[in-house]
Amino acid sequence: MLKGILLLGPTGVGKSPLGDLLEAQGLYGRRFLHFDFGRELRAIARGEIRDGILPSERVFVQKVLAEGLLLENEHFYLAEKILRAFLQFKEATGEEILVLNGLPRHEGQALLMKEYVNIPLVLVLEASFEEILERIHRNTGGDRKGRDDDRIELIYKKWQTYKARTRPLKEFYARQGAKVLKILVGRHTRPEETLASLKQGLPRTDFNKLFKS
Repeated sequence: MLKGILLLGPTGVGKSPLGDLLEAQGLYGRRFLHFDFGRELRAIARGEIRDGILPSERVFVQKVLAEGLLLENEHFYLAEKILRAFLQFKEATGEEILVLNGLPRHEGQALLMKEYVNIPLVLVLEASFEEILERIHRNTGGDRKGRDDDRIELIYKKWQTYKARTRPLKEFYARQGAKVLKILVGRHTRPEETLASLKQGLPRTDFNKLFKS
């Protein structure tokens, strides 16, 4: 079974740039695959991913993105389909560490994900709402260009949904025995700085204990 790192944090806090950096550079000699669920959904909504996606599913994904919704348990089959296609496209061997970004986002999804990925580490990126707005406005992470879901009302809705349903996953995974590492992110924090904070909070010896083969 794949082992993974779950990135938690509201939209705009820098999860995607960090995940991309981990996939590009690796960490402590290990290879990473960054599964950015939101990015996959946006590609489906634009029609860039068609293999295995029904027209009705594309319409549903467009609605989810436009309204800032979460996939509920009854729609988890779609998340599973997207994850399997991603792993096949990346030619995953099972030796990689999967960086999960945007999935799971509530406890129901987390329970269903246990069948596919073991998550020994949860990395929580935290910032105030004001700092998040600044990060998005400045495109601090370099990942906001071309996004049409950065309307202020939708950002606020996602922030409220995150606090109510996603942030509690910290406690869920802590009860499962996972290590939870919190990193504070400011309006100017770059992904390289966040990665440095990760290394500081999780030295190689501790990392190897969590992700031993």
